[in-house]
Amino acid sequence: MLKLDLLREMLVVSVALSAITCIFIQKTKRFLPCSNCLCIYSLIVNMVVGILFCISFTTINFPQSLWIGMFSFLGADSIYKALEGKLSSYTELRDNTIKVPKDNLIRMDGDE
Repeated sequence: MLKLDLLREMLVVSVALSAITCIFIQKTKRFLPCSNCLCIYSLIVNMVVGILFCISFTTINFPQSLWIGMFSFLGADSIYKALEGKLSSYTELRDNTIKVPKDNLIRMDGDE
C-alpha cells in the first residue's frame, strides 16, 4: 500500500531543501575544477544536506532522508506539481473502472 501522506510530507520537505541546496550550489560552484563535476557535486550536496536537514528539523528517519535528498536532487517542486491531485489510494484505483461508450471507440481498420 502506498503511503500517500508520507510521500506528500517528504515532497514538501524536499521542496524546502531544494531551495536551500540550489542557492548553496549556485554560490559554491565557482570553486569546482570543471563544469562536468557539477552534477555529481549537486547530488552529493543534496544527499548530505538532506540528511542533516531531516535530522535537525524533522522526525523523518535516515532511509526516508535519503529519499528526500534524491527528490531534492531531481527537482522536488516539479515532482510535487506533477503528482498534485493525481495521487489516489489503491482501493480507489481498484474500485473505479473506466467505462468507454461504444460511440467513442476508434476504428482500427483504417476506414473512416
